[in-house]
Amino acid sequence: MNAQPDAGTLLERALDQTAGLISEVSPEHYDSPSTCEDWKVADLVRHVVASPQNFVSMFAGKDVDWANPPELGDDPAGDFRAGAETLLEQVRADQSGGSSDAAIPEFAVHGWDIATSIGSDTALDDDVAEHALSFMSANLTPDNRKGAFGPEVEATSDASVHDRLAAFAGRTVPATT
Repeated sequence: MNAQPDAGTLLERALDQTAGLISEVSPEHYDSPSTCEDWKVADLVRHVVASPQNFVSMFAGKDVDWANPPELGDDPAGDFRAGAETLLEQVRADQSGGSSDAAIPEFAVHGWDIATSIGSDTALDDDVAEHALSFMSANLTPDNRKGAFGPEVEATSDASVHDRLAAFAGRTVPATT
């Protein structure tokens, strides 16, 4: 049995996966609905591109306005990668792993959101999703999920770990055929 990678490695993989998915999003996708309630794909991508810097600020003890990300620039994937590198530098300096643990679900869930919203066939990282689901299951309660995640929805018994994670985060998971 293989050991689960450490949280820092999983965060790096989650960020790489998310950057790749963002690079698949084209302006033609922007006005399409996303899996996030009331968000179009552009809203989702804006949120995700801002997330690494939001975590950097949050981990530094600063107030963060998650609801009002800046507009997308000409290179959202590049902007995301720059923020991701800053976040990785900060969590590497932290050494506790707690920062990585807290950030992984954001990118695992929103990676699924982007992939599903644009119909990507990119294979998502199972270890990242397993870690995110484990962390969220241990830390997300009905009271503290309000505003960030919807109520958990049921996933089918044969659902992938990514679909189980999405369902736990309140997403409606498309039926598989």
